[in-house]
Amino acid sequence: MIDELLSQDEINALLSGADFGGGGGAGKNEGGISPEQRSILEDLAGIFSTSASSVYGMLAGKEVTALVREMTALPQKDFVSRPEEPPFSFRVTCGGLNDAPLVLVITERGALTLADLMMGGEGKDLPEEAGELYLNAAQEGLSQVVGAAFTGMSGMLGGKRLIPESISSALEPQDWLPFPARSPEDEAWTISAAISIEGLGDFPFWVLLPLDVAKALADEVRELVSGKGKKEAPAAAKAPSAAPKPSQPSSQGSMQAETPAPDADHPSFGNVYDQSSVDVRPAEFVPLVQKAGTGYGNSRIDLVADIPVRVTVELGRTRKNISDILNMTPGSVIELDKMAGEPVDILVNGKAVAKGEVVVIDENFGVRITEIVSSAGRVHSL
Repeated sequence: MIDELLSQDEINALLSGADFGGGGGAGKNEGGISPEQRSILEDLAGIFSTSASSVYGMLAGKEVTALVREMTALPQKDFVSRPEEPPFSFRVTCGGLNDAPLVLVITERGALTLADLMMGGEGKDLPEEAGELYLNAAQEGLSQVVGAAFTGMSGMLGGKRLIPESISSALEPQDWLPFPARSPEDEAWTISAAISIEGLGDFPFWVLLPLDVAKALADEVRELVSGKGKKEAPAAAKAPSAAPKPSQPSSQGSMQAETPAPDADHPSFGNVYDQSSVDVRPAEFVPLVQKAGTGYGNSRIDLVADIPVRVTVELGRTRKNISDILNMTPGSVIELDKMAGEPVDILVNGKAVAKGEVVVIDENFGVRITEIVSSAGRVHSL
């Protein structure tokens, strides 16, 4: 009977492999992550899930929750089969943390939904394919998630300034890798989570760090907390100790247990970090007012106002047989479907948004806008 009991070390090992959200931790690969490192990486997962729910909630104007489902280490080549839909990746390096690489992954449907919310939509009337404009808007949305998460990570690291750098994103093919510069067999610390948006459903997302980077980050936080504890220990020893007060029973007759202070050699890693050197001040926000003359129907369009788009002026169209194309020679004239003097179409990323007349500016052609749809119509036409 005694041989069937688990030792404390075995119990700790089982607890350290526990899964978030009830998925079961048995058999999960920890990649050599210690319980202390895992505790810190759990805090990191919480920071990213909170940042994602905050950004999505702000854009959607609805109740949004984010749940971390699993944390595990696995070869990056094995991760590519996790997303059940085409994946959209957001890559960034962490300036201030030795340019540590980090990848956020969402599905194509999640990218389209995020982009539509970024452009003031409701996340429902989505295009069948993710065009350039939508992918750029999705990148901007994930950039805000990373920016918020880096702010939280800065608190973990004692106020160290972290800057997102080398940002890129792509709708990935089948044979992709989260970290192309590394071996397919290299392990990545993978945080699996899901965002639930009221009225829109659940959207999975993943946060990936190379395993060695995840360990180094956890060790840096641990050393920071441990160093703080050792500095405070001598001061605590010199301070006169107050006489202990006798325990007082509560009104219900129960006794309150005294919580022991963290030991200098065994610091606590539970969401409490040294921020004595952090410059803390109230946040100042610019009022969300509509700029005069912009005509934006929704102030959230400012979030994507600096994304470049392709503007085309279309003189006209026609249809020809292949034989007509092959018989073309210099001097051939092609008749278009527009009358002389009729307004030309102005397109943004292939979508007509206005009409105008052709003018000459010095030695260049130009177009003078004569008719334009409303601002809201322009957004939805894209």
